[in-house]
Amino acid sequence: MSIAGKLLRYFALILVLILCLGTLQYLSFKPDTAFLKLKQFAVKTGYYLPAFYAHIFGASTILMAGFFQFSKFVQANKPLHRLLGKIYVFGALFFAAPGAYVMTFFIHRGTGVFVSFLLQNTLWVSFTISAWVLVKNGEIDRHIRMMRRSYALAFAAVTLRLYIWILTLFGHGVNFENNYLIIALLSWIPNLLIAEFFNYNQRSIRALKI
Repeated sequence: MSIAGKLLRYFALILVLILCLGTLQYLSFKPDTAFLKLKQFAVKTGYYLPAFYAHIFGASTILMAGFFQFSKFVQANKPLHRLLGKIYVFGALFFAAPGAYVMTFFIHRGTGVFVSFLLQNTLWVSFTISAWVLVKNGEIDRHIRMMRRSYALAFAAVTLRLYIWILTLFGHGVNFENNYLIIALLSWIPNLLIAEFFNYNQRSIRALKI
């Protein structure tokens, strides 16, 4: 791996760690902690809090598990690779993604934002299930490509917060709500394009070797 690639990987890991550490404040399970202060109308419904906790804790777990799945050391250690893979799939399909679906209905940032998050989550579930089926069928190359797509959409939890932080810091008074649709789309579409770039390069390298 090139120096630039290693630096990008370390930067991504730092962002994942920051997000994971940020969820620790919610272990108090107080309904008015941090972000939840802005969602009191949703909290009162009784549906939002279980979905919120399932999503943030599930997402934190799978982001860490999924990140190390791309390590050559982990890939060489088959038992560890399978364990982390099961944690990722189970956490995504039974906690993070279902929680995200429920939370989507409480965003209230317009139809475009709603559709963006709904589409992202649906693609994420589809890619994750497909990756699981592919590895079960022994189609390893296709499994790896599909997992890149799945993790790219999982990583949207990180990029979304990164863009929100950047806009808040350097927005210079720009109305945040008018920019939320752009942020929502940027949080996952570029990630997916990067995953496809790596998938395309992998196929090209294999073709040259043949």
